[in-house]
Amino acid sequence: MSTKVTRRALLAGASAGLVLGLPGVAAAQELAYAAFRVVRVRPGEPAQPEITLPAGYEILPGANYSVASRAEYYTFVRGPKAAGIDVRVSWPGVPVRAVVHQETRLDLRRSRDGVSFTLPMTQVSADANQPTLQVWSSVDISPGMYFEIEHNDPDRVAGPWASVAWPEGETRSVVHQLIASYAIWKDSGMTAVAAAKGHRFALMGFETNNTLHADNPPHWHISYNSGPDFNSKTHNPHLWLDTEGRNFYNGMDVTGLGRLKYHANEPAPIYDFVGDANGGRGNLVVTITIRDDGGLDITPPDGPTYSMTAGRDGTLLDEVAVLRDNVPWLRVVTRDLVKLGVTTVQVEGLAHHADSRFEILRYDPLTGVLAR
Repeated sequence: MSTKVTRRALLAGASAGLVLGLPGVAAAQELAYAAFRVVRVRPGEPAQPEITLPAGYEILPGANYSVASRAEYYTFVRGPKAAGIDVRVSWPGVPVRAVVHQETRLDLRRSRDGVSFTLPMTQVSADANQPTLQVWSSVDISPGMYFEIEHNDPDRVAGPWASVAWPEGETRSVVHQLIASYAIWKDSGMTAVAAAKGHRFALMGFETNNTLHADNPPHWHISYNSGPDFNSKTHNPHLWLDTEGRNFYNGMDVTGLGRLKYHANEPAPIYDFVGDANGGRGNLVVTITIRDDGGLDITPPDGPTYSMTAGRDGTLLDEVAVLRDNVPWLRVVTRDLVKLGVTTVQVEGLAHHADSRFEILRYDPLTGVLAR
C-alpha cells in the first residue's frame, strides 16, 4: 500500500457502494473513484481543460474535486470499478507535461490539442486518491519511524492557500527542522525504543495543494503512534510556524482528550498509552517544549536533552543549530529545489567533524517518489 494512502487513513472519506443514477450504468455495480492531475509544461493563468469520459462515468461534483492552479489541473472521477478507462483531455494552446495518478505518471497518447490515457478506477473513496494530489518523499519508513518531507510549490497552491500570502519562510524552515529532528531521534535511541513496543514516531510537514486536507496555517508534526499506524492511539502535536520559521504554538491532539494547547516554555509531554500511569496515558516517551527563540527543547526520559535553536541570524529560516546537553552538536542547512526534484542536506558537526555530512535527495518533482 502506498505510504501516502496510509498517512491520510484517518480521513473517513466515502466508502464503497453502488453506482446509482449515473448515465448508462445499471444499479448494483461496485462504485470506484480515481483522481488525476494534468501538469502543464509551463505555469500560467489557472484554467480548466475539456475532459471526456466514457459513458457511465462522471466528474465528482464539488469545488474541492476539480481544482486549477498555475501549474496544473486536477479532478476526480466516479463510476463503476474497472482496471482502466479511456480518458481524453483537450487543452488547446496549453501543452501538457504529464498526467499523474496516485504516485505514477500515466502513459500518454498525444494529439494536436491534448492527450488521452488509461485511468485505473480502483479506489474505494475519493480520499483514497489523495496521493494523486500530494508531492512528498517518504525518507524513512522503518520500525519506529515514519519520516516524510513535503515539497511545496507556489505554482501548485490550492484551497485556503490560494487566497493568502505564500508561506515562503515556513516552507524553508520546516525542512531544516525535520532533518534536525530526525538526527535527534536517531541519536537519542527513541526510535529504537518505539520500535521495540511496536510503536512509531511520525515526522511530517505541511502541504499547500490538497483541497481534501486543508493543511493551514503552516505547521509540522512530531507525532507518536502507540501502535503501527495512524489509526493507533496517538499524540499528534501541531507545531505552528511564524514567518521567520519559529515555532510559537503547539496544538497537540491526544486520543480521548482532544486538543491540548501549549505555548513557549510550557512542556508538552507525550506518553505511550501503555498501562494506567499518568491518567491512563501510560509511560512518558518524550517532552517537547517551545523555546523563546522559536526552537524546541526535546527531552527523552533518560536524557540527554536536545535543543533545536535558531540560526546565527536569530531566525530558523536559513539554518537550525542543535545542542546536546547544552553543548553545540550540529548545524543543519537544507534547500529544497521543488522544480528540479532535489533536496540538499548539509549537516555540520559542531563538536566533532565526524558528525558532518552532505546528502542529496533526488525525487520525481511531480510525485515526490525518491530515486533509489
